[in-house]
Amino acid sequence: RPWVTLMTSGSVPPAKQPPKPIPVVTAVVKQRDLNLYLNGLGTVTAFKTVTIRSRVEGELQKVTFEEGQLVREGDLLAQIDPRPYEVQRDQAEGQLAKEEATLKAAKQMAARYNQLLPLKTVTQQEVDEQNAIVQQTEGGLQTVRATLENAKLQLAYCRIMAPISGRIGLRLVDQGNIVRANDSNGLAVITQLQPISLLFTIPQDDIIRVQKEMRVGESLPVDAFDRDFKTKLATGKLVAIDNQVDPTTGTVRLKAVFENEDSSLFPNQFVNARLLVDTQRNTLTVPSAAVQRGPNSTFVYVVQSEETVELRTIEIGPAEGSETSIINGLTAGEIVVTEGLDKLQPGSKVTTRDKQQSKDKSGERI
Repeated sequence: RPWVTLMTSGSVPPAKQPPKPIPVVTAVVKQRDLNLYLNGLGTVTAFKTVTIRSRVEGELQKVTFEEGQLVREGDLLAQIDPRPYEVQRDQAEGQLAKEEATLKAAKQMAARYNQLLPLKTVTQQEVDEQNAIVQQTEGGLQTVRATLENAKLQLAYCRIMAPISGRIGLRLVDQGNIVRANDSNGLAVITQLQPISLLFTIPQDDIIRVQKEMRVGESLPVDAFDRDFKTKLATGKLVAIDNQVDPTTGTVRLKAVFENEDSSLFPNQFVNARLLVDTQRNTLTVPSAAVQRGPNSTFVYVVQSEETVELRTIEIGPAEGSETSIINGLTAGEIVVTEGLDKLQPGSKVTTRDKQQSKDKSGERI
């Protein structure tokens, strides 16, 4: 059929459709200060923990603290029945008065003997004996004074005072019980919370980095985070490095001090410690997701002005968290691809997912 042949020979093949842009997520190369940290698991440790015990035996008459209360050094915590010790004090005071009177009489008698000695009314032996009586009475007086001081001390021990400032725990003995001196259980436990220390470990390979900063007198800040490493609890500073490495774990212990003014840290609490060991000034950084490692080099995909990508070989520096520092290969302000990398090739046409979503929404409105 001639007309069929004519139409076939004059037909134009359809034009090849250009490839669709690949949706990607991008980020800008930034120039900023990059903090480098060391992380370690640590345990909060109190500087002072004191078990409150009675030094005397007697009935617990009064408890003046509330469980969980913050107490100050010197606060009254409990009262032991003081009456038996008041009797001992009064007895010692009576004995002291008696010994003082005896000593006074002995000295007067010795003075008379010394006056009569030149008159030959008394012998030297009698004078010596009287002087010895004076010295003996002085010794007895000193013993009674010590007994009186001990009675006063026992009486003072009836008032149990807080030896340190801190938070007091649960009460272990109730009012009305008979307590004994140096009972192993005690009345309660006081733990110092302000300041408080944190013991944590770092790998032995990182000791040099920490020592380098401490030798120049740098005060290294330490942040304490919760177990999930999401919430920062407190900020302190590093004060000491242990003098030996644990051979079983290959780690070394470090000690940090926190003021803990809000009491966010508790003794024996497990926390994650983050130690700032260095800060790189004015360095280029990109998200670590943008960095790709090939068999021969490390590279990123850089978005060009015509919305195509270029494969750029780079030299990377230290990484911290989700950021990686760049030594060579990029400049501040350039745009790199962070997601959608698996479909890219040099020269691929790309569009950001934000733009693609805007186009889709515009089409839906039409």
